[in-house]
Amino acid sequence: QVQLVESGGGLVQAGGSLRLSCAASGRTFSSYAMGWFRQVPGKEREFVAAINWGGSNTYYADSVRGRFTISRDNAKNTVYLQMNSLKPEDTAVYYCARDRRAYYSGDYDYWGQGTQVTVSS
Repeated sequence: QVQLVESGGGLVQAGGSLRLSCAASGRTFSSYAMGWFRQVPGKEREFVAAINWGGSNTYYADSVRGRFTISRDNAKNTVYLQMNSLKPEDTAVYYCARDRRAYYSGDYDYWGQGTQVTVSS
């Protein structure tokens, strides 16, 4: 069994920053690529960022590129999403997920419960 728990969400004003964390329990965390997604009620879940198993390759949605940074610390079984220059349109529930492969495939098998990020004007 794999469990993913997000934390670090909250309320921030536009232009501010937050760092989200995703703590993983289970086997061989370091063997899998990981991703961050976000979702607004009534909207489809949106890809935000992903990172391969070794942390040397990252991928970003156009909407967040240059503002968000994904990273991982395999020794701590944790994936991070540093969010800078936040905009009101970044408001969403953010989820982390485990990729089925060591390199980013876009196919995920485990998801966290989500953490709320609210950006005010």
